[in-house]
Formats: sequence, structure tokens, C-alpha cells
Amino acid sequence: MTADRIELARPSDAERDRALAILRDGAGSGRLSHDTFIRRMNFVLRAQSRRELANATHDLPGTEPRVVQLLNRLLARIPRLTITPRTTTPYVRPQGLALPSPDSPTVRIGRGPGATLRETDLSVSRFHAELRHVDDGWLLRDLGSMNGTHLNGLRITTPVRVRPGDHIRFGAVTYRLTWTDQS
Repeated sequence: MTADRIELARPSDAERDRALAILRDGAGSGRLSHDTFIRRMNFVLRAQSRRELANATHDLPGTEPRVVQLLNRLLARIPRLTITPRTTTPYVRPQGLALPSPDSPTVRIGRGPGATLRETDLSVSRFHAELRHVDDGWLLRDLGSMNGTHLNGLRITTPVRVRPGDHIRFGAVTYRLTWTDQS
């Protein structure tokens, strides 16, 4: 079939729908006035050839070629890769924190004045937690801190017994408990 015969062929309903979609987009984007849209819409509906459809939409941006539409559909199915900045700090081996001797006073942990173990990290509250010797062991108690006190990865809400080898965390600061005579 020659190009002239193709242009003179009767348009299909799908081709009319594409031409009407181009006209709607033109009217919606302000390229066509309402009157022009109505006049061209009637022209498309009565068109006897593909050339008449092309004449009705020649000054408007057309739909994308079929290959581009296919690629866009394929790309839409691929999940988007999002890169978020790393908000957690990399793993740092916890420092050793020696439990004091049983006759020592309560150890207060925090950033504020009066803390026995004073931390500078902003994730540690001013009055964060305390270690207290009771009976035959040590108890760790959170003092209502914002970022919590954790024992072996679990946040504590009540006083809990601790012993050497436990991992404790105050906000983002971690320690591994040791005996007084170990470093």
C-alpha cells in the first residue's frame, strides 16, 4: 500500500479516539479555545480519511509513538530506587564499663551536672539512667530518658538486674559491663 492510499483509507474508531484525545489535551492545556475544540471534534467524528484526522490535529502535539509508550509502561512497572541517607551510625565495638565495687554509691549516667558517668552525646538525656547496688547485685534503672536505656538490645522500663558481659545502651552510647578489676 502506498502512502497516499494509507492517508485516504477510512479511519478506525481507535484512530478517531486518539485524535479526540489529542484535541482534549489541546483544549485542556489552553492551546485550543472551546469553540475550536467543538468544531474540530465534529470534524474528527465526520472524517472520511486518515488525512482529515491528521489535518484536525496537525498543529497540536500528538501522542507519543507506540515504542515510547511501551517503554514508558515498562519503566512504570520497575520499582523506583530510592536512596535515603544513612541515619544510624556504623557499628562500634562497645567500650567496657566496669561495675564499681559493691560499697560504691549509686552511679548516675547523663549529660547534666551531678552525673557520675557524664556523657557528651546529645542522644543521652541530662538525667538518663542509674546503676545501683542492691543486695547481691546491680540494678539498672532508666530515669525517664528520651531515647531510652537498653539492656542486651531491649529497652527497659523498670529496674533490671545487670551483670558483667551485658550490653547496655544509653541513647546511642553503648557499653559492655565488666568487673571492676577488668579493663
